[in-house]
Amino acid sequence: MALDKLHDKNKIIYAILDIETTGGKYNEEGITEIAIYKFDGHAVIDQFISLVNPEREIQPFVVNLTGINKNMLKNAPKFFEVAKRIVEITENCIIVAHNAKFDHRILKAEFERLGFEFKRRTLCTVELSKELIPGQQSYSLGKLARSLGIPVSDRHRASGDALATVTLFKMLLAKDSKKNIIQESIRFEPKFQMEPRLKDIIDSLPSITGVYYMHRSNGEIIYIGKSKNIKSRINQHFTGTNRKSKKMQLQVAAVTYESTGSELVALLKESEEIKKNKPIFNRAQRRTIFTYGLFSFKDDAGYLNLKLSKIDGKERPITTFANLQSGKSFMTKIVDKHTLCQKLTGMYQTSSNCFNYTIKQCYGACIKDESVNNYNERVSKIIEFHSFENQNMVIIDQGRDHDERSAILIENGVYQGFGFYNLNYQIHNIDILKNIITPMQHNKDSQHIIQSYMRRNKRLKVLKLGNP
Repeated sequence: MALDKLHDKNKIIYAILDIETTGGKYNEEGITEIAIYKFDGHAVIDQFISLVNPEREIQPFVVNLTGINKNMLKNAPKFFEVAKRIVEITENCIIVAHNAKFDHRILKAEFERLGFEFKRRTLCTVELSKELIPGQQSYSLGKLARSLGIPVSDRHRASGDALATVTLFKMLLAKDSKKNIIQESIRFEPKFQMEPRLKDIIDSLPSITGVYYMHRSNGEIIYIGKSKNIKSRINQHFTGTNRKSKKMQLQVAAVTYESTGSELVALLKESEEIKKNKPIFNRAQRRTIFTYGLFSFKDDAGYLNLKLSKIDGKERPITTFANLQSGKSFMTKIVDKHTLCQKLTGMYQTSSNCFNYTIKQCYGACIKDESVNNYNERVSKIIEFHSFENQNMVIIDQGRDHDERSAILIENGVYQGFGFYNLNYQIHNIDILKNIITPMQHNKDSQHIIQSYMRRNKRLKVLKLGNP
């Protein structure tokens, strides 16, 4: 999973590492083992541990110290094979190590051999310990850990030493009552710097649900997005450090927005306007946003079967899912809720009865114990509820103000658009709705957005309308 989605963009992230080497002449040492723990100040959020084939001899005293010998490294990856992972896990991080100058120098030397400049800010736990835990007899990791009660397993192995450094650094952060470590990290870490014009833009934005637009100085839209909190989302864009964020930060001159109140309206509006405007930084969102669909067929006995499968364009799905896991979760829920047969929904492969029949949670359609009519009636209701086919309805959701609601119109199974109406007025039929809605395109993406939103929001108000 993407870890930056789980952790605040403005957190300082550290890459706490330890490296074991071959020993030898200065700047000719090779790495034999590396361990990196990505640390957000509270917990380890990612890690990378690997032996490395140094492609050179290991000094005998190092073999005795670490226990790592050439036979252990014979089938280990070479540095160029792990280099990309090292770059990724340390990107936008401050490297923390016990004697950080040594570890950083070794890494820089290895990357230089590959023709790549590796440069990271560093913090040294030796120097910090001398400042925050003065009076120690020794500041070597082993002796310091012992005096502080820090457990060290596998001393002189990368993982054991790096984990001990994690615990030590946690202790140093707690001891730093003046918060010098944090303050200095923020002061010098590029991701916490922001140009005044970007800060002014953020300050001018509201914390509301809606769609936002990033513009160049000539007015051209370069990015369209939606958020339940526009101010917060723009702040993420402007403090982001990935390539895309940095490019947008350089090019954006203004941000405009439209309030929608409803997240569903924001999703639909974002999807439509990305397709129309084709902003340069929305390339990924121009593609179809779903891959799996729910389909139905009748078996030889006449039972309605449901199946989850990839969408290939040959058959129209009842409803769609962003991925396989989302589809499986949906299937599990409807099987339980409507007492459907696991076998006839593709959830249990068997030539006899399904498991749920054994525990009396299936009425026996799998072995033809339940009548075809009874079973098909339940399945048909599910298909009708989750399908747009021939339906006339309006989905009522939040509006932009407390006395307003949004309305999404579906006519004959086709999404027509959305509008807003005041609570003092009642919506009775499609003709009235047509006067207030903004016409929108019906396509597979808009249908998927509506259906998946309805699945997630069970309390959503849906009005069934008569035929026009």
